[in-house]
Formats: sequence, C-alpha cells, structure tokens
Amino acid sequence: MTTAFRHNGHATPVTGQASSAGDDPSTGRPGGHPDGSGTDSPTSRVATVTGVSLWTRFRRSPLSAPTAVLAAGWLVLVLVSTVAPGLFTGQDPVNGEIGSKLLAPGAEHLFGTDQLGRDIFSRVVHGTSLTVRAVLTAVAISIVGGSVLGAVAGFSGGRVDAVIMRLVDVLLAVPGLLLSLAVIVALGFGTVNVAVAVGVTGVASIARVMRSEVLKVRQAAYVDAARAAGATRFRILWRHVVPNSLGPVIVYGVLEFGNAVLAVSALSFLGYGAPPPTPEWGALVAQGRDYLAAQSWISTMPGLVITATVLSTNRLAHALRR
Repeated sequence: MTTAFRHNGHATPVTGQASSAGDDPSTGRPGGHPDGSGTDSPTSRVATVTGVSLWTRFRRSPLSAPTAVLAAGWLVLVLVSTVAPGLFTGQDPVNGEIGSKLLAPGAEHLFGTDQLGRDIFSRVVHGTSLTVRAVLTAVAISIVGGSVLGAVAGFSGGRVDAVIMRLVDVLLAVPGLLLSLAVIVALGFGTVNVAVAVGVTGVASIARVMRSEVLKVRQAAYVDAARAAGATRFRILWRHVVPNSLGPVIVYGVLEFGNAVLAVSALSFLGYGAPPPTPEWGALVAQGRDYLAAQSWISTMPGLVITATVLSTNRLAHALRR
C-alpha cells in the first residue's frame, strides 16, 4: 500500500504495510505478544501478580531477615539428618577404631573422635534422630494437653475454669526439671519416658496461652452468630473458637521446641535417657566430662549443636511472633 503526506507543499510517497494500533513493530504481530495473541492471558497475569505478591510479602516479613533465614536453614538440616542421617556421614556411630582414639577435629573426623575411637560427628548426626523424635513427642504432648485444658477452661468459665487453672498453677509452681524427674521416677528410664516427662512440664504454659486466646475469641461476633443459629456448645468450641485460637499456641510451640531440646538433653545428660552406646545429644556431652581438660571437643561439639538448635528455634519463634 502506498500513502502520501504533504511536507512543504510537496507530496512524498511512502510505501509500507499498514499496521493496526498496538502492533509490535519488531515482530509484526498484534499486541506485541510473541505468540500473536494480542494480550497476556488472565492466568499468566494472575500467576505473575501472585508470585510478585508472595515474594514482596516475604521480603517485608521478619522471616526474611538474614538471621531468621540462617536459623530456618539450620533447623532444616537438623530435620533432614533426623530422617536420613546417612546423607551427612558414612561413619559407624557405635563401633570405633582402636587406632583413632581421642583424635582432634580435622578433615577426616570433623568433630574429632572419643575415647573409644568413635567419630563424634557421626554420633551427633545419628543421635539427632533419637533426640528430635523425643523433642517432637514432648512438644506434641504439651500442645495437645495444654490446648484441651486451656480451651475447656476458657470456654466454660466458672468453677470448671477455676479448678483447671488451679491445677495449672500447681504445675507452674513446681520447677520443670524437678517435675520431669518425678515423672521419670514414676514411669522409669528411657527416651519415651523422658519425652513424656518433658511434655507434661510444658502443658501448663500452653494451657495459659490457649485460655487467654479463647477468652478473647469467644466474644467475637461470629461466635454469637453461631450461638444464635442454634449451634451446640461443642460445635462452637470445635469449629469456631479453637481454630481461631491456635495461632499464638503454634508460635509458642516453636519456642517450646527449643526448651524441650534443653530439657531432653539435660535428662539424657543425667543418665535418664537411652542406655549406652546409643547416641543422644545429652549423653554425648556427658561422655566427655572426664576429658574436658585435654580433649574438650568430646563435649564441646555436641554442646555447640544443642546451642545452635535452641538459638535457631528461639530466633524463628521470635520472627513468627512479629
């Protein structure tokens, strides 16, 4: 097609193909889209907006802080070593080599060896499974038991609330370690009993947190609407009050994970956990008590792992709480 425009009184012919508004001059296709569709599809726009929105929200949240990311990464490593310790080491955690006794940390033995020639790094990694499972069991007992007591007390009120909270006050009045020892004496030694003992000590704190949330949620408008609609008290509690009260409890449960690591390790250190030569974090620290002067790495390396795990859970709980 030939067109002309007038400039300074002269008509100048211009030869070219007419393009409609919105055509891409580089491709000649409508709308500038590479496939010629003219516009982006709604699905692609929603996916792009959603991806950008999630990334923006993450960057603005406290979880994006370098320390929070580092803490989350460490906890991921701990959980992975719980499930698959063979990914991190191929050394035997139980049987040692006589010629490798009391070797300092190095390239061959990252954490050194103990008095029986066993690789300490391998024992720490394989001990993660036993320790973390005990800690998760303890936290689950604390959250379930504390949530039930707190929800019933806060929703019922009156004498039920008074009786439950007086029981909670009694549990809080007893030091946690002493209460754990009393439970272990009643149940016996072993990792499972240690987990139960630590879980019982955490019930009271979870119950107080749950009760305070239930007292606020039960006055919400949707609870009054459910009551006006004829819902039973159990249905209101289970379907409306409890789900909307679990947020702070979950955050406190993350913090309780770190406390449970300390408690389980302390009881294992005292000899109430699994019997030797089963590796547990607390027992590994205890095995180096007689070598602190000359071979301090036997106790120091497992102790550093415990410290890093507790600090990571506390940092992550702080980020979630904000």
